[in-house]
Amino acid sequence: MFEGFEEAQVEVGEASVFVRFSGQGPPVVLLHGHPRTSATWHRVAPRLVKAGHTVVCPDLRGYGRSRGPQFTADHAGYSKRAVAEDVVAVMRHLGHRRFALAGHDRGGSVALRLTLDHPDAVSRVAFLDCLPLTEHLSRITAEFATQWWHWFFFAQPGTPERVITADPDSWYHGDPDAMGRENYDEWRRATRNPDVVRAMLEDYRAGLTIDRQHEESDQDAGTRIACPTLILWSLQDDLEDLYGDPIAIWRRWATDVRGQGINSGHHVAEQAPEALSSTLTDFLQSDPISSEQRSAAEHHHRS
Repeated sequence: MFEGFEEAQVEVGEASVFVRFSGQGPPVVLLHGHPRTSATWHRVAPRLVKAGHTVVCPDLRGYGRSRGPQFTADHAGYSKRAVAEDVVAVMRHLGHRRFALAGHDRGGSVALRLTLDHPDAVSRVAFLDCLPLTEHLSRITAEFATQWWHWFFFAQPGTPERVITADPDSWYHGDPDAMGRENYDEWRRATRNPDVVRAMLEDYRAGLTIDRQHEESDQDAGTRIACPTLILWSLQDDLEDLYGDPIAIWRRWATDVRGQGINSGHHVAEQAPEALSSTLTDFLQSDPISSEQRSAAEHHHRS
């Protein structure tokens, strides 16, 4: 896994971030989702390096081998704003002040916060199988509550920790053949660590409280993503079934938006690495969309 990549443990104030990195050329940061680690990118990151990019894959604060501060009642230490600050600090440590981002699942929430809080640091951003947290919460239906009930279970104090750590293998259902054995082994070590489990729950608790408040403040202020934005969603997952066209939702948040579905389940980096790598490479090396191209794309999309 990650042949030719370096590894480092970067101290960034109240957090310690494990990171993998390699390559020459324009930098791109890959942010994993729940309950994965940076190892989820092991089939994608080398392809992006081969395409001419410097690729940086951190474990999010509290996930994998990264560690955060003590837990607090307001969950601020595990907010997307705090995790975004970690990523900026790691990239500066590695010598990069401006970079591209791709975030999957919870990593997409971090990518959104980073892009809104640090617009000068982000050259372009890709969101993989995710929406802003407030867009999910404003569309709660019986179907959403049935399929995404774990969001609200994770928010309960104490109980989810006891349930998950009692038998983490049964709870998380990893598949070494689908994930790749080394990725699976790293993920399994992490999910069997009670500190990691608690930190992952804090991620979700922050999502329903302080992260929601931050997104609502952005909406009230009219803050939008100005850089080129790519939206990808998994055709074998439920995002489009629940909400319709993800691009239409993301246009509420970003100006230069393009995107498509990918024939994959939710963990697209593991299940469709060739298609994802190719699509990300095309986006990272493409020109921004002009206003004329945007109008034509929107007309075609409505048609």
